[in-house]
Amino acid sequence: MTAADDVFGRSPGASTDDVARLAGVGIATVFRHFATKTELLEAVLTLRLERIRDRALELAASDDPGTAFFEFFTQVVSESASKLAIAEALTAAGAAAGEEAREAGRGMREAFSGLLTAAQKAGAVRADAEMPEVYALLIGASRGATAAKLDPETRDRMLALIYDGLQSRR
Repeated sequence: MTAADDVFGRSPGASTDDVARLAGVGIATVFRHFATKTELLEAVLTLRLERIRDRALELAASDDPGTAFFEFFTQVVSESASKLAIAEALTAAGAAAGEEAREAGRGMREAFSGLLTAAQKAGAVRADAEMPEVYALLIGASRGATAAKLDPETRDRMLALIYDGLQSRR
């Protein structure tokens, strides 16, 4: 799975042969575990979303909910290019995310919502920022940073602008 995550995260047009080569196994081994490239892509996307969810849950235990929220937001945007490449590869294969990937996505959104609520209760994020628009900011920043191929410095300045708008004015 690590090889598939790496290969498809770098290039939506990558092949299962590329995955097998990086993993140091034959193509038959890949297909023994995943009957189709689509199944492999969905498994990789699901794993990626579960890792993001788990990171949000880990950060939720932080003593500083504001820092946890902004750290998570930054991580999602920073890692968005490879996640989006995997989603694009799935779409290019003529498939949509299956139930497992959709469930992992729901879990990630719920964990993000928990981070937002905790950051608001701590006074770090403005109380009038509701989940739909904050989640849209997360998705928009992720897609924008990826589409524009922002370098880390420019991406961080963009995030600073977003964070300025989200921070509580207390």
